[in-house]
Amino acid sequence: MKLRGFEIAKGWEDKGINIPVRKTKFSAGYDVEAAEDIVIPAFKPGVKPTLIPTGLKAYCQDDEYYMLVNRSSGPKKGLVMANSIGIIDKDYYGNESNDGHFYFQFYNVLDHDIEIKKGDCIGQVIFQKYLICDNDDASGIRTGGIGSTDK
Repeated sequence: MKLRGFEIAKGWEDKGINIPVRKTKFSAGYDVEAAEDIVIPAFKPGVKPTLIPTGLKAYCQDDEYYMLVNRSSGPKKGLVMANSIGIIDKDYYGNESNDGHFYFQFYNVLDHDIEIKKGDCIGQVIFQKYLICDNDDASGIRTGGIGSTDK
């Protein structure tokens, strides 16, 4: 029985993607690498965040989710996550539009472009349990990938 973990997303199987690992015994987060080289442009008003592919999907239990969080060194390097933290629900895994492939979204707050190389550690994933309220009757079914919860 699988409890929680990572897999290579469809279309990324032969691209040398590494499964995230914790670096120390007491680390909460699994370090995630960029799946390809990418440039994050210097911030200007109106610029959209840059999506960095990971080539990964993750699975977890029914009462769990996982967070995408910045590394502590991210802001020192000019990288700020566009959504502060990313919350990925269990039903994102294997969705029909992108197989559950998760991305990190970054702004570059520096005055020059930042180059991310394939294999650079870009963030962390932390698995968490969640609670529901009395009389919760959520019954919706996810039908897509990023931004599909409201559809």
